[in-house]
Amino acid sequence: MSKPQTLFDKIWQSHIVISEKDAPSVLYIDLQLVHEVTSPQAFSGLRQRGLKVRRPDRTFATMDHSLPTELVSKSSGIIAIKDQIAAKQLDQLAANCSDFGISLYGLDNPYRGIVHVIGPELGLTQPGMTIVCGDSHTSTHGAFGALAFGIGTSEVEHVLATQSLLQYRPKTYKVNFEGDLPARVTAKDMILALIAKIGVGGGTGHVFEFMGTAVSQLSMEARMTLCNMSIEGGARAGLVAPDETTFEYLKGRKFASQGDAWDEAVAYWRTLPSDEGAVYDKEISIAVNEMEPMITYGTHPGMGMGISQNIPAPADESDINERASLQKALDYMELEGGRPLIGQKVDVVFLGSCTNSRLSDLRQAASFIDGHTVAADTRMMVVPGSEDVRRQAEAEGLDKIFTAAGAEWRTAGCSMCIAMNGDQLQPGQYAVSTSNRNFEGRQGAGGRTFLASPLTAVATAVNGVVTDPRTMSNE
Repeated sequence: MSKPQTLFDKIWQSHIVISEKDAPSVLYIDLQLVHEVTSPQAFSGLRQRGLKVRRPDRTFATMDHSLPTELVSKSSGIIAIKDQIAAKQLDQLAANCSDFGISLYGLDNPYRGIVHVIGPELGLTQPGMTIVCGDSHTSTHGAFGALAFGIGTSEVEHVLATQSLLQYRPKTYKVNFEGDLPARVTAKDMILALIAKIGVGGGTGHVFEFMGTAVSQLSMEARMTLCNMSIEGGARAGLVAPDETTFEYLKGRKFASQGDAWDEAVAYWRTLPSDEGAVYDKEISIAVNEMEPMITYGTHPGMGMGISQNIPAPADESDINERASLQKALDYMELEGGRPLIGQKVDVVFLGSCTNSRLSDLRQAASFIDGHTVAADTRMMVVPGSEDVRRQAEAEGLDKIFTAAGAEWRTAGCSMCIAMNGDQLQPGQYAVSTSNRNFEGRQGAGGRTFLASPLTAVATAVNGVVTDPRTMSNE
């Protein structure tokens, strides 16, 4: 009888081209996603070596990081690209895709959007695949039961040329979320709670597999939020086993199989979940029944706490290095340990990014802000993850709800998450952001970021200060 295997084991074993002892394996890659920031040098390398793209049909590109999200005018639909470097990056991606025969979701494409949003919504992302992209949050696609991870630019070139990659086998880490989520607690709170518990290095060298009753009850879009921030816990990737929720999401999408081929695909996908008795290298269980909305207070995603708690005090840290690290973070944030974060003045609220910019995020936020108004001295930006998400949201009137409340409604893009597209904080400003990173200067030089869920973001925007969403009425 064969040894029980994990979901990761099954995907890894089925994609090994060559495996030798004490050496990285050659892993076949099913899908590579490309954007304008990490790919130019890779294409230059192909040209210098006289190489073609091995599988242009398994490579897809989009414009997202450098793209501004503000229209010159809503009627024209034209985006003004004022930054010369950004314009050059976008032009170069278009030229590279044309030269090498790669499908590009560019400026004028109606399905353009953030790379980790359009992959799933087009049905490119499917269970059992290996997926790579020159972007650390490629782990998002693991929500479908795909082994998906970020790679460097030299590796982007290698995959373009060979459709394979050298990889050491990571270890497995079972993350069990048990129980039912309380009201106004979301997948974003679940992943922030995990990272606060294990630290930003807790998953180093491992692949998370998220499971448990709380995970099985999540929508596909919520599972993407969960897997998106696996990298912030140090993991190489995050996985959720495919199930009926997965199949229902994928059915009928542009690149999903049809007819008998669909039935065959689903039959295979049903074999992927981890076998009973499968052994993991590491395990953790987290009960969600008493979980509260989470928020970060420092300068990395591991510096998170329940929103009703007080900011940790450096004096309470027994480890001298941890004490120094916490003090440095609080100095940057201009916060004092031992005090609550609730009531802290916030200048900007950003709802968007590959973590929380899908239609369900926007629906949830819109229903919560409906009937309220953004505080007079607070700016709120709402940025859909793709143009398809934007169109659907506008068809449902979500844009009108946001603008009636005083929020800015934008076009699709990475926007303030990466602050390389004109959307950024000013020095000293505080922001509540639904994105995935709160590093120093991540959202603008001197900007200070609190990571939180869309519900916490809305509650904060309405009150102008950090607010527990459980205290806000949305009737």
